[in-house]
Amino acid sequence: MISITPSHIIEYLYCPRYIYFQYVLGMPQNEEKYYKAIKGREIHKLKLSENVKYLRKRIGVVDKKLDVFLSYNNLRGIVDEVLFLEDGTAAPLDYKYAVYKDKVFTTYKTQLECYAYLISKNFNINVDKGFIIYVRSKNKLVTVPISKDYVEKVSVVIDEIVTIIDENKFPKATKYKSKCLTCTFKNVCAR
Repeated sequence: MISITPSHIIEYLYCPRYIYFQYVLGMPQNEEKYYKAIKGREIHKLKLSENVKYLRKRIGVVDKKLDVFLSYNNLRGIVDEVLFLEDGTAAPLDYKYAVYKDKVFTTYKTQLECYAYLISKNFNINVDKGFIIYVRSKNKLVTVPISKDYVEKVSVVIDEIVTIIDENKFPKATKYKSKCLTCTFKNVCAR
């Protein structure tokens, strides 16, 4: 069974060839060398020990689970916090080692939609929003609406990624050539 993470979905949406190069050809991206990725993992460990019993009652949290591994339909992920809200819904909360700049990046929203998918499937509960804590902005909490069609969107991308890997299918590159400038695979991609 092919195992996909929210990071794979984000990479696929950036350019489908990421999946081909990494998981069909086995070429590493070497993400572990990036400072923010390392720092983010450190923050994640710290927050797990700091916020064990704290419930964010201001946003309606009545219960929570920390560092939750979830999987469903080839997708797997570890959600920093699964929040159960007083209105009967649930929400993912994710810590970001980032500064809030008055907008939520698409990659963050996609990650929350993947977590919403996993939460809804594993807990059989509605998810209509997620939360991000921007650590470098004094732990600013931002509410992110989750689109109503997130289950369908995530399911379609999972199927497309599985097809690339299962069939060794070389996908079309992104139509946005500016993305190629910073791509870790630009030297091997035959655009």
